[in-house]
Amino acid sequence: MIELVSESRCIKCNLCVTACPTNVFDAVPGSAPKISRQSDCQTCYMCELYCPVDALYVDPNAEESVPVDEEALIASGLLGSYRKNVGWGKERTSATKK
Repeated sequence: MIELVSESRCIKCNLCVTACPTNVFDAVPGSAPKISRQSDCQTCYMCELYCPVDALYVDPNAEESVPVDEEALIASGLLGSYRKNVGWGKERTSATKK
């Protein structure tokens, strides 16, 4: 389930808003998108994949909202880890390709 849109990393491109198949986000002019319908998240990771700056975190194990700490996610390497693991993004290769 989508748990975080990082205000500090977000570049307000709204790619997550358009990529989400269940319309979880609302675009906010001049600000980061808002998670408005969190319970509609299907944990498909499309928002994470399309975010060019790794500003989103989808918790793979959450069926209900869970508290997250952005600094802890950064320190643990989880913020942006899905894109990195699948090799999506400039100058990235899949973690499964060695």
